[in-house]
Amino acid sequence: MVKAIQQPADPGPAAWNSILPPQSPRSSLSNKTTADWLIIGAGFAGLSAARRLSELHPNDQVIVLDACRIAEGPSGRNSGFMIDVPHDLSSDDYGGNASNDHRQIRLNRAAIAYAMQAKDQWQMADEAIVASGKINGAMSSRGVTHNEAYARHLDRLHEPYERLDEQAMFEITGTRCYLEGLYAPGTVMLQPALYTRLLAASIESSRLRIHEASPVVSLEKEGTGWVAYTPQGSVRAPRVVLTVNGHLQSFGYYDQHLVHVYTYGSMTRALTTREVNALGGQSNWALTPADPLGTTVRRFSGTGGDRIIIRNRATYDPSLSVSDKRLERIASDHDRSFLNRFSKLKDVSMEYRWGGRLCLSLNSVSVFGEIDKNLYAACCQNGLGTAKGTISGKLIAELASSEQSDLLEDQLKDTGPAKLPPAWIANLGGSVRLKWGEFRAGKEL
Repeated sequence: MVKAIQQPADPGPAAWNSILPPQSPRSSLSNKTTADWLIIGAGFAGLSAARRLSELHPNDQVIVLDACRIAEGPSGRNSGFMIDVPHDLSSDDYGGNASNDHRQIRLNRAAIAYAMQAKDQWQMADEAIVASGKINGAMSSRGVTHNEAYARHLDRLHEPYERLDEQAMFEITGTRCYLEGLYAPGTVMLQPALYTRLLAASIESSRLRIHEASPVVSLEKEGTGWVAYTPQGSVRAPRVVLTVNGHLQSFGYYDQHLVHVYTYGSMTRALTTREVNALGGQSNWALTPADPLGTTVRRFSGTGGDRIIIRNRATYDPSLSVSDKRLERIASDHDRSFLNRFSKLKDVSMEYRWGGRLCLSLNSVSVFGEIDKNLYAACCQNGLGTAKGTISGKLIAELASSEQSDLLEDQLKDTGPAKLPPAWIANLGGSVRLKWGEFRAGKEL
């Protein structure tokens, strides 16, 4: 028996979900049942795996279990960027090895295509998912240097982009703080909670059931299959798929291989008409920092009003938990970052503050494949869960179904996460590296 030694903590509310109308709760698992397939985790990877299994095996019974409600976990706590071009968070300029970047671009664009197909199939609104591109924004000469290096990398990859001057950035953002930007057209932007909600509702059927508030507390081998136990029920299935990102380690797999990081976000209250007019700029835009440890900013208009998100700061937390006091301390950094960019909105307060979990590896590769007999995993998304979760979920369903494709071969080239040094070294090194990176980010933070 493999016991889940803990359940990860998600500090603060999932803001994207909080601004949507309330959703009717799904039932928790409260009985003993069986299925042809069991998926543990209902984020981007889990829902994509469930969707693909229902396409490949329309007569099979599929059960999806999640510890919380749809869009309340990490899938409702990200910034909503589904990025196609290289975006390696461990590098100085997001770029990596050119040949590997080409492979990642193919996988990312396949994820985008699969998500956009869902939009068309189930007639999702643009608010849920739209192809709009994103900007790398630079507030300092150091940031401009980062953008120049990234542009050279995109040139080598023959990928399109556009450099935006200070005036163009002002016309988009309404603020004079950005010296320049680098616009990449292929990024898709999500209202991640809305997209996740709609996807879950669309794939549900009499043969595909999703149970919320159903944490798996243990997995037990039974012959060639598995039994998953929740506090009130159990599922027997011949094949199980784990799509739990860094929570994989809680089940006893890849101990001392996964890097657990929390990032933090704040969302303003809805802006008034007067405040929107005072700010100017466009009503929807998305900006990643030129320095990977700088500040992500997003302005959006839709259900819940016209709002701005500030996302920065990262902490190394192998315990998969964060205290409320830490969230409170980081709140002041977000307020300062907001005012540095939007001094015209000095009276605008933050309505929501939260933390979200990332899972990284030292060599920036995922956990993908059959990790035990008839137990499959699509985890460790390296901070890019919207794209990598979507495509790895789709492809793990294909792998478990003995499907073959060039794209699956691309995914299987990931050799698995490198082993971390002893815990005390990893803890110290992870924390120091993040703090040093944030210090070097300077004005970009």
